[in-house]
Amino acid sequence: MISRSGFSYFSQGFSLIRTKGLKRFVFVPLAINLILFATAFYFLYGQIETGITYLISMIPEWLGWLKKALVFFLWPLAIISVLLIFALIFGTLANWIAAPFNGVLAEKAERHLTGKPLGDEGVLSLIKDIPRTLGRELSKLTWYLPRAIGFFLIFLFVPVFGQIIWFVFSAWMMAIQYCDYPYDNHKVDFTRMRLHLSQHKGKALSFGIMVNIFSLIPIVNFIVMPVAICGATAMWVAELRDEMLGADANRN
Repeated sequence: MISRSGFSYFSQGFSLIRTKGLKRFVFVPLAINLILFATAFYFLYGQIETGITYLISMIPEWLGWLKKALVFFLWPLAIISVLLIFALIFGTLANWIAAPFNGVLAEKAERHLTGKPLGDEGVLSLIKDIPRTLGRELSKLTWYLPRAIGFFLIFLFVPVFGQIIWFVFSAWMMAIQYCDYPYDNHKVDFTRMRLHLSQHKGKALSFGIMVNIFSLIPIVNFIVMPVAICGATAMWVAELRDEMLGADANRN
C-alpha cells in the first residue's frame, strides 16, 4: 500500500461525512461545533473592533496617515491571530462537550472503512462511555494547558515568529486531538498514543495543518470537527492501526 500524506487523509474526511450510514453520527458533532463557533466568533469580532478602535483613538489627529496604516495592518493581523487562538481554544472546548459523540463517529467510520457493519448500540452504550471519554479529554487538557500557556506568551510578545510557532503548535495539538479518538476506541492510553503519533510526526503534522487552515475559513470551520474525526480515523485504519495493535499483540 502506498503511504499517503496527512493532507490526503483530511481531504478524505469530506467524503466520509457524506457516506450513507455515517451521516447521522456526524450530526451531533456538527451541531455542537456550529453553535460554539458561531457564538464565539460573534463575541470575539466585537472585541477586536473595540480594541482596534481604542488603539487608533490614542494616536493624535496630526498622525492621520499612521492611523490609516495601522488600520490596514492591525485588522488582518488581529483577525488571523484571533482565529488561530480561537480555532484551538474553542475547538478544544467543542471537543470536550462532544467527546462521547466524537468517539462514536470515529468507531462507526472505522467500521465502515474496514467493511464491518456499523451496528447500533444505542444510547445506553454511549452513556456508559461518557466517564471514560471525559477522563480522556481531561488527560489531553492537562497535557495541553502548560504548553499552550508557554506558546501563547511567545505568541503575544514575539510578533510574526510567535504566530508561526503558535500555528505549528496548534497543528500538532489538532493532530493529537483528532487522532486520539480511534486510539481511545482501542483502549490505547494517551501517553502511548502520543509517542506512537510522534513516530509519524510528518504525517500527523500535515494532517493538523489542514485542520488548522480549514478552521480559519468562515463557514467551512463549522464542519471541521466531523471531517477531522473521519480523516483521522481513515489515517488510523490505513497506516497506524496495524502497527499499534500489532505491537500490543507482540507485548502480550
